[in-house]
Amino acid sequence: MPRFRYAGLMILALTAGTANAAEGLVAIKSAHDVKETMDRLEKAAKSRGLNVFLRVDHAMGAAKIGKSLRPTELLIFGNPQGGTPLMECAQSAGIDLPLKALAWQDASGQAWLGYNDPQFIVDRHGAKECGPVVVKLRKALDGLAREAVE
Repeated sequence: MPRFRYAGLMILALTAGTANAAEGLVAIKSAHDVKETMDRLEKAAKSRGLNVFLRVDHAMGAAKIGKSLRPTELLIFGNPQGGTPLMECAQSAGIDLPLKALAWQDASGQAWLGYNDPQFIVDRHGAKECGPVVVKLRKALDGLAREAVE
């Protein structure tokens, strides 16, 4: 029995310092393809008065260098009403703003929409007093995402 306990502790020690690549990522299956999902997200963001700063087609960029990626698009969006309160809690959160959402197609052809969980951003920047801001941002992002994927 002590041998198994030791092995378990070793595994825990070896994995404790590694972060899951998807840690903090909210990912939702989309009923649409990547382009349609992103079109719907962009429309939803604009209809709520958010600024859309940039839309990046990563697959197109890859094609320019002779590489192939499944459809993958990034949208950068936001406004001062959402971002400023977060930066008042922790100004370093500005590195994660404006907000971003990524639509991608997995190997089986399923489209997904993902974004950083606001709680993950707050935790990353040690902004413990930012709870009400997190609630508002989560609600806003969830609403945008649901509108885009359904």
